[in-house]
Amino acid sequence: MDSLLKELEDKLGANDDFFIQPDKIGGASVVLMGFVTLIDLMRTKIAIHKNFENTSKGSESIVSIMAEIGEIREIDLHEAISLFMGGKLIVYFESEAAFVIVDPFPIVLNRSVESPTNENVLQGPMSSFIEDIDTNIGIVRKQIISHHIKVKSFLAGTRQQKKISLIYDDSHADPGLVSKIMEQLERSSDKEIDNIQNLSTSLGLSSWSAVPKFNTTELPQEVASALKKGRVVLFIDRLPFALVLPNLIWDMFSLENDHNFPRPLMVIIRLLRVIGVLITLLAPGLYVALVAVNPEVLRIELALTIAQSREGVPYPAIVEIILMLVILELIIEASTRLPKSIGPTITMVGGIILGQAVVAARLVSNLLIIVLAATTISNSTVVGFQNSLTIRVFKYLIVIMSAIFGILGLLAGMVLLCGYLASIKTFGISYLDFSMKKGETENG
Repeated sequence: MDSLLKELEDKLGANDDFFIQPDKIGGASVVLMGFVTLIDLMRTKIAIHKNFENTSKGSESIVSIMAEIGEIREIDLHEAISLFMGGKLIVYFESEAAFVIVDPFPIVLNRSVESPTNENVLQGPMSSFIEDIDTNIGIVRKQIISHHIKVKSFLAGTRQQKKISLIYDDSHADPGLVSKIMEQLERSSDKEIDNIQNLSTSLGLSSWSAVPKFNTTELPQEVASALKKGRVVLFIDRLPFALVLPNLIWDMFSLENDHNFPRPLMVIIRLLRVIGVLITLLAPGLYVALVAVNPEVLRIELALTIAQSREGVPYPAIVEIILMLVILELIIEASTRLPKSIGPTITMVGGIILGQAVVAARLVSNLLIIVLAATTISNSTVVGFQNSLTIRVFKYLIVIMSAIFGILGLLAGMVLLCGYLASIKTFGISYLDFSMKKGETENG
């Protein structure tokens, strides 16, 4: 037996799903190798035998017959292991001492294309991305049929190789942006990429930014819209969503599906999202500022009503609202992580029973429950779960500033927030840009 076969048996023989199986193909002794969990071995063997029998009817040599069933070339131990992990079948012909790399019938390990689970669609395509990267690229090509769509694939990692595909429209995308991303991916080919944080580090982006640098989506129509706008889309194998780069502030207010409505309705829907973000950011801080620091701003009737609602509450307004905001965050996190059969129960217990109990116990005021309900509902109007998380974090800054300086602190918090957002750039493109134009990255 060839020395490489002995090395492969020593290296992978401890795996119960790895096989080294002797066989006969057209009278020639061969050895089949691969992972039975990735290969439909029975169908593959039948296809090889049929192909070999049909080809051997002529007077061709054994080398020509071998070339009909796969690729003949020399391989080393490392490459052979990579081929096995990629689902290939290797056939060793003992008489010729040659290795043939065969594309076998794979075992179907992917779910079918289904409707999106994390994003709701109204009057639009119901297909969504899955874990298989090749299927996702095919869905994009089906969604936007154009020869301008280009796909570049990279392998990242040394211990565990992960396939990454970059998609862009060469008629709209900025060549400088595309080249920068490609250079970063090629330069970081030795880094392991298993999640978005690893990808951000590989691209030279900060993984500590509170604002996501990628706009994640599982909707093909959103990816098609992004490509037409000059964005770059990244797919990571085994992640069932696309990463649109760069992420801009307008992405949290607009959806491609909005264009299926009449223009006046589209404008109203997007305006509601803007109002929702403002309520989420300002309502908790405004409550603290008007109750604890600047009650003189209110009309006397409203001030008396608020004071009466807080009668018997033992905590200052800042402690009251921070306590309830944290409890609300715990409820949201619990309803997100628990199974769907239990999540609604947790929401009901936390939102109704707990809210009513804390008011009845005089631990918080009735007005605060209204403020928190309006804040939670408004936060849900934002497009993209990652954007809603960002808004949820920023409101704490404004609450703290309002508790210290009142109305002026609220305004100062908004100024700080706007300054922070203005400082965020991705490959030279500002986060506050509403649209991208060619040449912007050259000056970045």
